[in-house]
Amino acid sequence: MQVLLTTYGTRGDVEPLVALAVQLRALGVGVRMCTPPDEEFAERLAGLGIDAVPAGPPVRALMRGKTPPPAAELARYRTELLDAQFDVLPAAAEGCGAVVAAGRAQVAARSVAEAAGIPYVYVTYAAVNLPSPHHAPPPRPGWPEPAEAGNAARWEHDARLVDAQFREPLNEHRAGRGLPPVTGVRDHVYSDRPWLAADPVLGPWRAAPGLDVVQTGAWTQPDERPLPAELTAFLAAGPPPVYVGFGSISPAPDIARWAVETSRAGGHRVIVSRGWADLDLLDGEAGCFAIGEVNHQRLFQELAAVIHHGGAGTTQTAARAGIPQLVVPIRLADNPYWAGQVAAHGIGAALDGPTTTPASLTAAFEEVMTQETRDRAKAMGEKIRTDGAAVAARLLRDTLS
Repeated sequence: MQVLLTTYGTRGDVEPLVALAVQLRALGVGVRMCTPPDEEFAERLAGLGIDAVPAGPPVRALMRGKTPPPAAELARYRTELLDAQFDVLPAAAEGCGAVVAAGRAQVAARSVAEAAGIPYVYVTYAAVNLPSPHHAPPPRPGWPEPAEAGNAARWEHDARLVDAQFREPLNEHRAGRGLPPVTGVRDHVYSDRPWLAADPVLGPWRAAPGLDVVQTGAWTQPDERPLPAELTAFLAAGPPPVYVGFGSISPAPDIARWAVETSRAGGHRVIVSRGWADLDLLDGEAGCFAIGEVNHQRLFQELAAVIHHGGAGTTQTAARAGIPQLVVPIRLADNPYWAGQVAAHGIGAALDGPTTTPASLTAAFEEVMTQETRDRAKAMGEKIRTDGAAVAARLLRDTLS
């Protein structure tokens, strides 16, 4: 019994599937996993003994730019990724009993599962990615923002854009495999029973017509790695610091620097995560420390607050640690959604990255550091579930059985 897990994106897209893979193997289910060919993903899977299959171009180079690529380049990139998926996924799915596809970039996966005659599961990490009258669709890089008002009209606009990009090449590939054409690509990819791998308290799904959503909880796994000795010494040398990090995102100009300056002006020590943007913001003075990739589950328990970009994984980890958050997202994917969830729950504050100023950041930071916000964040931490990947693994095993 074996399952193909496939995604394309940054570490935040890959790690939840890794957590699911670990839980599946604990149940005796074999796993094969498709990710971008970036070296760090290959090393991560090799270290866990997971059969890795690279698909598509490296993603890190795409994310390192200070601004998104031009729309025409992104359109070409998406088409090439679709072709690459049809080149790789059929062979990767051989011998598998199901395909689990995570993220909006997995346009080919359902057709591959259909051709192989095996079950298909689509999963997303944020409720905002699924069509609903309760929210508008998240932005897609390189595509025009809708002029329409109202969530329903915006979702229709989103569906038209997806069809314009993918319907013709997708149906060409399907025809070559003897499959009937698809009329609505987005809804075909999402299916009528998608899975939502998000915490039901932090990011709940509100029922919407046409979708039978299975919310499992966020897919995480315990991280037992110790912190580096130098970082441990820094933490022990003073009061809890503020973390500033933007993961795989290149933040808007000056945002990271302003975050450091605001934290220090408030009398706080600072830890800066270099991330994929390779942030270099520290001046060598006491009270500042730069880190690479470390165990966030352990680190966040030692912090006063987290300033970040709004990635699903960072938001979940900070919420679970029970510490307040200041989220400054760029207008990309689900980052604005998670910023809004943090603000709505009162466990921090949210700003709009492109319009943030030093004054607005300072005001938001002061709100984040109040005792009321700290108390709400601590209470939220006690509600966050940690069994999402195990729940999903059992559901998938039962599907295979």
